[in-house]
Amino acid sequence: MTPPLEASSPVPPSAPRTIAPVALVDLRASEVEELRYPATTVLVFAGVPGAGKSTALHRFFGAGPDAEHPVRTDSGALVLDSNHTRNRLRHRLGWAPYSLWRPLVHLAHYRAIRDALHDSDGPVAIHDCATFRWSRRLITRWAAEGRRELHMVLIDVPADEARRGQITRGRSVNGLAFTAHCRRWEAMMDSLGARDTALAPDAHPLSSTSVVIIDRPTLHAVSRIAFDAD
Repeated sequence: MTPPLEASSPVPPSAPRTIAPVALVDLRASEVEELRYPATTVLVFAGVPGAGKSTALHRFFGAGPDAEHPVRTDSGALVLDSNHTRNRLRHRLGWAPYSLWRPLVHLAHYRAIRDALHDSDGPVAIHDCATFRWSRRLITRWAAEGRRELHMVLIDVPADEARRGQITRGRSVNGLAFTAHCRRWEAMMDSLGARDTALAPDAHPLSSTSVVIIDRPTLHAVSRIAFDAD
């Protein structure tokens, strides 16, 4: 397991335009053109529903929203988006309300993540809200078992902006569930010191090599995510 993260440090405007993240890096309101990671990275794009995780996977890796299976990019990265699983299962279960078969989507998505981190070559990019501690622990464990570095990109957006993102994509989350996601997200941000608070005494730092906290404007300005060759 990788060591706990160090304290957050914002990146000044004069910083290099290419960043190879280490520990906890605050890129909100920064100017960065490229994020660069090792070749066997597990890169988790996290955020509340509507934050822009699938949009980021599509923009950086060409993983379109209509795909039904993990997407392998020209650079060799494997992209795992829960929407791919949902699209695939819809053929068999689409007659029923999605709320009834959502657990099957999550189960299949995490099984695909486990298999990819154990068996696939090259970098893996993952869609995950990261608002559940159990899911973060599972991905951390699977990455360690596959001898991979775990890196996270936390897309930090206000709740009302995320709600608009859900409306735009036509997939609104139940109000109570969304509120719970936002509450857990804020608790995680607090534990990382991202809300101008001190680290809580009982905080559990994310066990990953790096965590990038980023807002939508900064993420939109990033032109490329690259993985170093072996």
